[in-house]
Amino acid sequence: MKKLVKICLIGFGHVSQAFIHLVDSKKGELAERYGLEFIYTAIATAHHGRAYNPQGLDVQKAIELHQKGEPIESLSSQKFPKDINDFIKQSGADFMLENSPVNYETGEPAASHIRAALSSGIHAVTANKGAVVHAYHELTELAARHGVRFLFESTVMDGAPVFSVFREALPAIHIQSFEAILNSCTNLLLERMEDGENFEDALAYAQSIGIAETDPSGDIDGWDAAVKVAALATVLMDVPLKPQDVKREGIRNLSLTEIQQACRDGKRWKLICRAQKKDNTVTASVRPEMVLSNSPLFSVNGTSSFIIFHTDILPGLGILESNPGPNTTAYGLLADILNILKTGSE
Repeated sequence: MKKLVKICLIGFGHVSQAFIHLVDSKKGELAERYGLEFIYTAIATAHHGRAYNPQGLDVQKAIELHQKGEPIESLSSQKFPKDINDFIKQSGADFMLENSPVNYETGEPAASHIRAALSSGIHAVTANKGAVVHAYHELTELAARHGVRFLFESTVMDGAPVFSVFREALPAIHIQSFEAILNSCTNLLLERMEDGENFEDALAYAQSIGIAETDPSGDIDGWDAAVKVAALATVLMDVPLKPQDVKREGIRNLSLTEIQQACRDGKRWKLICRAQKKDNTVTASVRPEMVLSNSPLFSVNGTSSFIIFHTDILPGLGILESNPGPNTTAYGLLADILNILKTGSE
């Protein structure tokens, strides 16, 4: 007999919709191998309303309405609370997926959404970095008190197992430092400028394929990378760090001439993330650096990401993710759900 897994979606953009498509594509495997069937009891969108049906919503219809710019309330089977936190609590879900836009400065409202879920005995899984950097310890402790889990694999490097590899596979290991390329947008922009495109044309291309936002300042000015560095330091180095604590410089002031000259010299400009732990303090930075050809960061192309950890046991552990998209972020969410269910059944 299949176990019904009830999902509440907070945020209904590319990642949440990719999650629905991913689960649908793996429907047979999830049923046969894991004995699971997924339904969606509640959806909250940013601009097209909410829907609630404890028996399961027609999510394909929800996607269709959302893409047309039409409200989704008509899919509801009954009334629901206006307050978003009460909406989450009433969802009847086993898991809440929090995928609302990132707030670099406070982590809200994502952190409050996660609090509402955890305090109601609902597991919380998120791709929202803000909630991790601003409320990781609080939310983890709240989850433990209510017998549920708070996981967030998709917040850094999408579906690559950055957090889980240390949580599950590498116990009693201590990270001393790391360096990384963690922002897909700027890596793509720099590569296209190496090929002769000016900044404006490279940015227009990145926006056309959905890599860059309409307002790209979060990527270009280094905020996205800084919040990822803060999340890694907070969780994996056990030192709370806010994005504002990361020394930050974006790529806005790099000229086409500088970028192409570096190429002629056998070097490449990259937006490099660094963090180093000494005693109980982490020093972190995000800034453009010229990378030599013998560096593992030199060959990170397109929208790919790469991180290398230096630990007390393993001198250099690298994780590479090649050209990710919404589907890979969605996989991180699914992997967290499956790992929570696996842990609960052991």
